[in-house]
Amino acid sequence: MRQEVGAEERRRLRAGDRRELIARMIQTDGTVVVEELARSLEVTPSTIRRDLALLTEQGTIARTYGGAMSAGHTAEPTLGQRSGLAVAEKDRIGRWAAARIGPGDTVILDAGTTTGRLAHHLRARADLTVITCGLTALRELAESDGIELITLGGTLRHVSQGFVGPLAELTLSRLTADKVFLGADGLDARLGICEASLQQTSLKEMMADRGKEVYVLADSSKLGQSPFTAWAPLDRPWTLVTDSGATDDQLGPFRALPDTEVITV
Repeated sequence: MRQEVGAEERRRLRAGDRRELIARMIQTDGTVVVEELARSLEVTPSTIRRDLALLTEQGTIARTYGGAMSAGHTAEPTLGQRSGLAVAEKDRIGRWAAARIGPGDTVILDAGTTTGRLAHHLRARADLTVITCGLTALRELAESDGIELITLGGTLRHVSQGFVGPLAELTLSRLTADKVFLGADGLDARLGICEASLQQTSLKEMMADRGKEVYVLADSSKLGQSPFTAWAPLDRPWTLVTDSGATDDQLGPFRALPDTEVITV
């Protein structure tokens, strides 16, 4: 019996160590996905779900759709949930951005719903090269024979339907673009672009560095918002493209920035 108890204690210790590691990963990355944790820790998804349930009970984390994030943060909505928000505004922003892209341009499209609308308005175009990390843009342009389509690959964040990580950044490091179009979960004039994970913000910073012109496509609900704690600073000239519903109070801090143009559509 004593030997069996000892074995059980060791199993519990390993489970405790695993949960401690999961908590550290969430603190570092902002969010985690059940399937990815199961693969990396070599346990079943049901084991990970039990771990997440215990950590949630302890107040260490907050559950999200398909994963978890740090406690006290806003739960990250899925791309499907976000696609039903500000539909008309995102479409106007996407249409305006598409009109800025000329023949022969190479452009980088971020993952997200607004950049997805931009991709939608490019479907009939030709003589373009589009580099993207987003599945939405890939789906929109997959049948567009006139567009050379390059995917960054990497690790898929299921909640945002975008590729991130070292493989995506390695591919991006070999490329440059005429124009870069970034999305945002939140946008602050002082801090920059707010996202749910450091992997996302790292990739956005690198995207901005690889382009001659940088546009941030954000409907007015994103302005001045900071739903998460990971940030991509915008320390170069850039253009904010938002909808006409943005108030003067929202736009004022961005208009006061040097080397920043503000467009409302």
